[in-house]
Amino acid sequence: MSSLVMYRNGAVYSQADPFATAMLVDGDTVAWVGQEAAAASLVDDRVRVVDLRGALVAPAFFDSHVHLTETGAALASLDLTGVGSVAELLRLVADDAARHAGAVAGAGWDQSAWPEGRVPTAAELEEAGGGRDVYLTRIDVHSGLVNASLARRLGLAGIDGWDGDSTVVREAHARVRAAVLDFGDAARADHQRRALRHLAAHGYAGVAEMAAPHIGTRRDLEILFELLDAEGDDHPGVHAYWGEAVTTPKQARALADSFGPGRLAGLGGDLNIDGSLGSRTAYLREPYADDPGNRGTLFLDAARIADHVVACSSAGVQAAFHVIGDAGVDEAVAGFRLAAERIGTAAVQAGRHRLEHVEIADESAVQALLELGITVSLQPAFDAYWGAPGGQYEQRLGAERSSRMNEVGRFLAAGVPVCLGSDTPVTEASPWAAVKACLEHHTRSARVSARAAFLAHTRAGHRAVGAPDPLAGQLVPGAEATFAVWAASELAVQTPDARVSSWSTDARAGTPMLPVLEDELPACQRTVRRGRVIFDALAGEGAS
Repeated sequence: MSSLVMYRNGAVYSQADPFATAMLVDGDTVAWVGQEAAAASLVDDRVRVVDLRGALVAPAFFDSHVHLTETGAALASLDLTGVGSVAELLRLVADDAARHAGAVAGAGWDQSAWPEGRVPTAAELEEAGGGRDVYLTRIDVHSGLVNASLARRLGLAGIDGWDGDSTVVREAHARVRAAVLDFGDAARADHQRRALRHLAAHGYAGVAEMAAPHIGTRRDLEILFELLDAEGDDHPGVHAYWGEAVTTPKQARALADSFGPGRLAGLGGDLNIDGSLGSRTAYLREPYADDPGNRGTLFLDAARIADHVVACSSAGVQAAFHVIGDAGVDEAVAGFRLAAERIGTAAVQAGRHRLEHVEIADESAVQALLELGITVSLQPAFDAYWGAPGGQYEQRLGAERSSRMNEVGRFLAAGVPVCLGSDTPVTEASPWAAVKACLEHHTRSARVSARAAFLAHTRAGHRAVGAPDPLAGQLVPGAEATFAVWAASELAVQTPDARVSSWSTDARAGTPMLPVLEDELPACQRTVRRGRVIFDALAGEGAS
């Protein structure tokens, strides 16, 4: 089969030609981008033609925060997203227990709007599960529910993080996960493969995997590398992080190399400074509005953060941390500043270090991140899920504090590098939903244009993991042929503010157009990585 493929009769999102309707791919490289008249002259017997039939070709998305094994397991387990009450959850558990033998595993519940105002008890889960083990992960994966017999079997009594009934967080949650999610090598590989195929089907050709000892074992990440060695060309590219703290440069280099030279993108990712808001473990300056005696949990203080940053910076390894609450962000900033005092600000900046989530950050924190050269990895769907008036954020923090969260616009306006992800399985891996969430953020000042969000979800993801190719995430001649084809009913230049000058949305401005994100989101028709099709709904259609 010819290595030359002409995609034509559609739209191509390219800085090389904002009015492009066609793109020629030569093997793994974009050879040409332009308009229909020129495309016709380039087609001969050597060129295979794909008729786009009006579809959009755009750089494939990069998900900057994923958990592959957990995503695959969630796709194969009881789906509890959208459950609206304790009664409904118990009914689903009972139905699942009646269908098959073995443990009942489910994921995605969120009690924020349940009319009962509580979670089910261990006794209720015991009855619904018919005596089988029941483990149900909350949507943020920082807490879960267990039935009475599982709690007894695992000896949770007296373990930090067990409430004495059904809810587990911190150490108790880690013990439950280690016991219940011990899949075995083959099952883990199946979960990872399922997750990668799911992501490819949604237009992702690159992801940052956030592995950590408290999420999955070291063997889990080793299995992923074995899978990629065997099947990597058929899946999105994976840049893996391992969330384990180090204290010396020698230790940092040894740990990074222990997975194989060049395997890891960095040490950290989900190296937790604090927990999550949903599970009330994010570390806050002031107590939770719905739990006045609780300010959350601090897992890493400034001194330990500084040790990790210094060790990684000195070893030439990227460091990364999970942090959500404002007091957690304070600790992160203090830790990075301590590191800068020890090795110099330039050395810290050169490390290209990153923070995941950063849901609550004031102006001083934003400026500190800018000065220290830290990239922020944000999840726009968090606001779409929980940012509405009366939603989870307002319940946990009150109206005033919850109004300044997940502010993509504030970080970008300040010049802080931003990349976007889903944190799947915490939120759905839906890239256009993430772009839409940026356009429609519940805080108007946090909104950004579709183009800014798109760039943060494509090019910026490659930069955040240190991709050496300066053209990564673009469709211009000479760039890697990594893209997705989308069925979109209408294209436009979209801004979040009607007051923006009309020239910016006028076709004559030469700004490439993106799908209008209103009722129905674009459907992925094909995903291509380095010229190789990794997802295809176009097979047999429009090709000659």
